Amino acid sequence: MDYHRAKILREIQELEFALVELNLYLDTHPADNKALMTFNNLAERLAAARKAYEARYGPLVNFGFSDHPPHMAWKWMEEPWPWEIEY
Repeated sequence: MDYHRAKILREIQELEFALVELNLYLDTHPADNKALMTFNNLAERLAAARKAYEARYGPLVNFGFSDHPPHMAWKWMEEPWPWEIEY
């Protein structure tokens, strides 16, 4: 896997992790505006990272977030699994 591809995948994983953690925090602290602003900022960064990855390498998943055309619906299966990626 080339360096750029691995770098974008790593960024996506890090952003997803941070968003899950912030989501859990916001479940118990809904009035924390700073955390909410951080969550929204990271969500925008995640959307941009996914879009950049998919524009260059194809879809990450076969449903949901992707804007890929239907003829590429199963192309995501050609990607390495997370445990197959070396950083």
